[in-house]
Amino acid sequence: MTKLKDTYPLYLNNKAVQPNTDLAVTDKFTGEVAFRTALATPDIIDEAIAGATRAAPAMAKLASYERQGILDHCVARFRERFDELAYALCIEAGKPIKDAEGEVTRLIDTFRIASEESTRNYGEVQPLDISARAKGYLGIWKRVPIGPCSFISPFNFPLNLAAHKVAPAIAMGCPFVMKPASMTPLGAIIMGEVLAECDVLPEGAFSILPASRDGADLFTTDDRLKLLSFTGSPEVGWALKAKSGKKKVVLELGGNAAVIVDHDADLDHALERIIFGAFYQSGQSCIGVQRIVIHESIYDEFREMLVAKTKTLVAGDPKDRDTFIGPMISEKEAKRLDDWIQSAVEAGGKLLVGGKRDGAMLEATLLEDVPENCEAVREEAFGPLAILSKFSDWDKALAEVNDSKFGLQAGLFTRDIHKVLDAWDELDVGGIVVNDVSSYRVDNMPYGGVKDSGLGREGIRFAMEDMSEIRNMVIRRA
Repeated sequence: MTKLKDTYPLYLNNKAVQPNTDLAVTDKFTGEVAFRTALATPDIIDEAIAGATRAAPAMAKLASYERQGILDHCVARFRERFDELAYALCIEAGKPIKDAEGEVTRLIDTFRIASEESTRNYGEVQPLDISARAKGYLGIWKRVPIGPCSFISPFNFPLNLAAHKVAPAIAMGCPFVMKPASMTPLGAIIMGEVLAECDVLPEGAFSILPASRDGADLFTTDDRLKLLSFTGSPEVGWALKAKSGKKKVVLELGGNAAVIVDHDADLDHALERIIFGAFYQSGQSCIGVQRIVIHESIYDEFREMLVAKTKTLVAGDPKDRDTFIGPMISEKEAKRLDDWIQSAVEAGGKLLVGGKRDGAMLEATLLEDVPENCEAVREEAFGPLAILSKFSDWDKALAEVNDSKFGLQAGLFTRDIHKVLDAWDELDVGGIVVNDVSSYRVDNMPYGGVKDSGLGREGIRFAMEDMSEIRNMVIRRA
């Protein structure tokens, strides 16, 4: 049987260090302390940034095959430690074991993609003779590593969202310091343990530093860092950008994702995907389905299908393989969303199913007829809640999806290619998913949002572009 250790270190300049055991991490289902990790102090963070700065020239000089070898080593070791990584997610994040196994698979995919991309860092030859004065001149440009990077990752995908920062940094040749979420640090720590096995990495190439939010300002403000990549809440993300100084900033923030179900949709398929998209890992995904916009001609039928299916979802211990709905990350977060649900009902919304809370466990909940000004409609639920509405006109359905300060992804269920193309043109989001839910993501695609949902794109090749600068060379043929 898989077991966790009682204590775990942080990783400072490639090495395991145990200065304390100050961070207690709980089993999110039982609420009991599962293990303790070291907590980085400002002095340790400063030392890590200094190490990354020293390592930058050596990291930049690593050959493509060396960077690829590091990433291939990670893929192999993650496969060997698959069960341990999944169990760690189940405990520290409260993620149902099947979902945890799915995330480990995506972790492996992400590093595998990065391995492939590490040898594809192409540039371009550019003719410059656009006028007589440039005759005989030739331009050549390449991408070079941007330098030391700062990464702050969230609690909901502790492995894969960390991987989307770490893997492209290695592929590009950038040293980094990472702050994993203090509620779920273990996945990143194990990642550090695997990276520490790679002797080819120069000292200072990486540091994995659990830290309190109050003590972590250097991740944002230190000018030695050339890029900040943050995944988390909009409030925190935009505040970090405001004080980040001259460094490049990439933000992957919140969402309020909608799916449209048109009259010609395959309802059985749409049902399975929407239930998954809304309630997968208790709805704690920034692209989870929060708004379900249904054509009026099928509204009653599809509503009843959604309600019936939601009632069948098994809630309980995430270690049980039958569990679909586990705990939210904390009782505080569950209470917040429960309060939003009760406020929506008090304002005139109709509770179709769910709506009960026991500690951090919140039932999968469907509402309809919720006034547009309610927090449950306007803000990011980030929990097991979805709200139904109906439409008669496609353009108005698109307008309803756009009526949000967020713009991450949207899903469409329709067989009409013209409506699909209209949606692709009109929806103010980072991406649309056709005949599937907003929460669908493949790890090599460009992923990110607009409006309050962030800046920049993840997906290995696109992250590598953010982690690099273009260096041009002009040649005059004498």
